[in-house]
This record gives sequence, structure tokens and C-alpha cells, in this order.
Amino acid sequence: MSDSTASLRRKIAGAGDLQSVVGTMKAVAASSIGQYEKSVLALSDYYRAVELGLGVCFRESGPAGLMAERPGHSDPGAIGAIVFGSDQGLVGQFNEVVADYAIHTLAALPGKPEVWAVGERVHARLADAGLPMMGLFTVPNSVKAITPLVGQIQIESEAHRAKGEYGRVYVFHNRPQSGALYEPVSQRLLPLDAQWQQGLAKVRWPTGNLPEVMQGGTATLRALIREYLFISLFRACAESLASENASRLAAMQRAEKNIDELLEDLNRTFHRLRQSGIDEELFDVVSGFEALSVAEK
Repeated sequence: MSDSTASLRRKIAGAGDLQSVVGTMKAVAASSIGQYEKSVLALSDYYRAVELGLGVCFRESGPAGLMAERPGHSDPGAIGAIVFGSDQGLVGQFNEVVADYAIHTLAALPGKPEVWAVGERVHARLADAGLPMMGLFTVPNSVKAITPLVGQIQIESEAHRAKGEYGRVYVFHNRPQSGALYEPVSQRLLPLDAQWQQGLAKVRWPTGNLPEVMQGGTATLRALIREYLFISLFRACAESLASENASRLAAMQRAEKNIDELLEDLNRTFHRLRQSGIDEELFDVVSGFEALSVAEK
């Protein structure tokens, strides 16, 4: 009986230590979700300003200056794709969901994809699917680390675009939903959508002071497009990180529930064995006393 109770004690102690680790990871994930969601909200005003600036440039340049695809034209060349995933585990189906979505979406598009992955785990899944991997980026561990990552992605992708390797760029990531849910989404970054440009060109300026494009429309338009791409990539990364931590939080909640059930079962078994051992010892004492009593008589 001593070996059984000792083994149960070790299991209970191990489950308690694991419960502490899960609780810590749960708290870290919950706090991380907030900072990434706040960073997305903080982009809204700046994104609105960039959209207004683009709308002014599109209005002044007119239809001839719109950088859009020609109607009915499909580029059969390569496609640049950026997929945001995770470097760490304990995130449920987070990487599988976005990877499968990217694989099926790219398979339906004309042209050969060239993929950059953000995160080792999603990189491995995409590589296993046979997609040509062009590079791997490390997942940022804070909001401050998102900006350097986006800069690296822009430099890398622009270098390949300058060589004429591809003309279309897509980004894939998970977007958080209510609770701990998320969904995979995609966005075509380049070329700019003609309908989207026309919509911006029709947006009225919010004040009575009419805007004026300085230093040439082309230079200003390119600068605003770079900012638009930066914001789009930053938001995709922040939403992916928020979804990752939401998935990790849900996984930790499930693990915490399982550990609680395991501890309850182990403690119940331990107390039953301990009580059984006490009962056996009492029976031995009673039996010995009765045996001595009979011997004395």
C-alpha cells in the first residue's frame, strides 16, 4: 500500500506543478490579447488619414492614374503570399486553420505562389503541402517588435517585386472573433483593387478646407501606398497575434479543466487507498486483541 500511496503523491504533486504552469500561461495569454487588440484599434485613426490622402490622390490623378488591374486581365505569373502563424505550440488548430486556408486559396488562383511564412510551425505545414517557401520570419513577441518585422517583410517582398518575379501579393492570417474564436482571412495587397480606389476617390473631405497634393501627385501617391501596405501588414500581424493568444487561452482553459478533473480523481483514489490502509491496520489490531484475549482465557 505504501508504494501505491507514494506513487499517487508524486502524481498529485506533478499535476499541481503543471496546474501552476498552465495558470501562468493562461494569465500571460489573457494579458497579451489586450495589447494586440489595442494596437489594432490605435491604427484606425491613422488608417483613416491615409485613406483620405489616397482618395485625394486618386481624384486628382483620374481614371488613368489608378493603379489597378485591367478588366478581364488575369496575370498568370507568380503570386507573392505572406502567411502569419506561430513559433510556439499549445495553440490548438491555429496554424492548421490558416495554413489550410492559404493552401486552398492559392490553389484556386492562377499562377505559381511564392510564400513567406511568419512562424516556424506554419512554415513547416506549408512546406509539407509542397508550396515553394521563399523565407521564414520570426513571430514578434510584443507590439514593439511588429514594426521591425513589417519592415523586413516589405524590404524582402519589394526586392522580389522589383525583379519582376511577381505582380500580385496576398496576405493570410487569423482574425479574432468574439470570445476565443478566430477565422482565417486573406487580403490582396497588390495590385490595388480598382473598385476600392474608386470608392476612396468618391469620399468627401471631412472639413471645409480643400486638400492639395504637394511635391507632385506621383511621389505622394507612392508614399501613401507604402503607408497603406505598412498598415495592412501591421494590422494582419497584430490580429494574428491576438488570435494566437486567444487560441492559447482556450487551450489553457481546457488543460486547466482536465487537470482539475485529474487532481480530483487522484485525490479521491489516494484517500480511498489511505482509508483502506487505516481500516486494515485497525482490523489487524482488533484481530490481535481478540487472539490475545482467547489465549489468556
